[in-house]
Amino acid sequence: MSSSTDITVVHLMRHGEVENPDGVLYGRLPGYHLSELGRQMADRVAEHLSSRDVTYVCASPLERAQETATPIAKAHGLDLATDERLIEAENTFQGKTFGVGDGALRRPGNWKYLVNPMKPSWGEPYVDQVVRMMGALDSAKERARGHEAVLVSHQLPIWIVRSYVEKRRLWHDPRKRQCTLASLTTFTYRGDRIVSVGYSEPARDLVPAHLLAGAKPVKGQGKGQGKAFGA
Repeated sequence: MSSSTDITVVHLMRHGEVENPDGVLYGRLPGYHLSELGRQMADRVAEHLSSRDVTYVCASPLERAQETATPIAKAHGLDLATDERLIEAENTFQGKTFGVGDGALRRPGNWKYLVNPMKPSWGEPYVDQVVRMMGALDSAKERARGHEAVLVSHQLPIWIVRSYVEKRRLWHDPRKRQCTLASLTTFTYRGDRIVSVGYSEPARDLVPAHLLAGAKPVKGQGKGQGKAFGA
């Protein structure tokens, strides 16, 4: 039975760097594993969390998330759980090269998928991502009640659920997401209610500079900072 004084912490972690020499939007495709650098990132975060009271570790079913979570679970002597709700967002452009500034927006064949960026029309609706990610967070909170949990997921679902909790609009400029590789977005619960959201980058020095350059801090927040809600 929960109490309003129970403090539970759920860390939502983005996976480490992926081996992807062709720059494919891999989405939910199987077969994309961590690079050597990505494995270093995973080990770094496992070390960072080694002294924390982690009692539950869970990951998206995709290989890159499972491989990122494994050293964290091992460091705490825990079995690694899997939750389908933590999976990457579905995307029509999966398996293709498609990115900001690469000319994809000028290709007529893509226009039908770009009619509604607020939904978005090219993939899984933002609202659906919120529902499944909040479900995964709540399940982890129950599993780790009074302790800490680590969930390994993917950039877009992490950013969307954080935006929802912090009461920001869900549609956004993807270049401004604050969710770099191997970062931790941390939700603190008092009882069953989220009372603060924090963000940290334990492996920041391992992240390639060009991937850090586009990540703009959320207004009023920065590295290691977070947003607190009313008690």
